[in-house]
Amino acid sequence: MLQQTTHSSKLGSRPLVTPQYALAALRTALSPASLGLWTGICVCCLCGCAPWAGYSQQSLFPQDVDTIYLHMFDNRTFWRNMEYDLTDALAKRIEARTPYKIVSDQDLADTVMTGQITSVSQGVLMTDRDTGNSVEQELIVRAVVSWKNYKTGALLADNETVVASASFSTALQQHQAYGSKLATNRLAVKIVELMENRW
Repeated sequence: MLQQTTHSSKLGSRPLVTPQYALAALRTALSPASLGLWTGICVCCLCGCAPWAGYSQQSLFPQDVDTIYLHMFDNRTFWRNMEYDLTDALAKRIEARTPYKIVSDQDLADTVMTGQITSVSQGVLMTDRDTGNSVEQELIVRAVVSWKNYKTGALLADNETVVASASFSTALQQHQAYGSKLATNRLAVKIVELMENRW
């Protein structure tokens, strides 16, 4: 049994730690269970000092530019007016989801974005087994995009291919125009994702 002795002083009785008591305490501190506990505490302390270790709060978008001049997309397909829908959706998406502003004067822009719709395909996803009529269809829109930094001349995106799709159902009173709008909006989302830095 561990023993503690006391001695008297002007401050009263105070416990003295014997060598046997100190040795037992050291053995307890160095036991595997204690070492595991202390290791966990150290890890928690380190994590507490750097809660964002391994992560970055830096913007995903290039930081050396502020403005974009967005050209009207070219349309190489027979789907009329899709280029207007895509350009409009992309301008709104850039303003809402990136740190950049769309400007109407190319001479005042830090960067310029151009692109073209290269193909649109339509396919049947589901048919009515009684009539054979299509119940659900899908539009797949493909475009290429370029984005140039006017300050440096560097190409931030060089004829990058972007693809998006959307389905629509006549049974739900959704027609081709609905599918086209949805597909161009999704394509705008993909283009904004393309603008992020590639880590």
